[in-house]
Amino acid sequence: MITSDAIVWNAPNDPHPARAASQRSYSAVAKGDLAEWLTVYAEDAVLEDPVGPSMFDPEGAGHHGHAGISAFWEKAIAPIGTFEFTITDSFANPGSNTCANIGRIKTSFPDGSHTTTDLIMVYVVDDDGRVKSMKAFWEPERTMASFTSA
Repeated sequence: MITSDAIVWNAPNDPHPARAASQRSYSAVAKGDLAEWLTVYAEDAVLEDPVGPSMFDPEGAGHHGHAGISAFWEKAIAPIGTFEFTITDSFANPGSNTCANIGRIKTSFPDGSHTTTDLIMVYVVDDDGRVKSMKAFWEPERTMASFTSA
């Protein structure tokens, strides 16, 4: 089990390039470090969070390349005060370049209000271990129903 102030990893943790990339991603988000987060992603990466149309991506086409991923950061990550990741399971077959993590993310806003998102995150990495695709499966309505005011 990996535990930090913002990340609890209660899942298999054997070495796997996609799993390692997902952990680097969570760490950068928890630190609020966009520059570090971008190093996790390939230049031509596509991020879908959540998959399909949403308040972050009305067309549901995903965020493409570092410019699109940076724009997503400004909309979805920068306004958050703190992130707390709890990963309860992770599936990554040896020899594959993909892993799927099951978990929960608690997002707290600067005013103390917060939401909780239950989700599945699928990471695909290239030969250099950089994320070329990340798809987060979650339902915005369920997250908004968890909203707790300060």
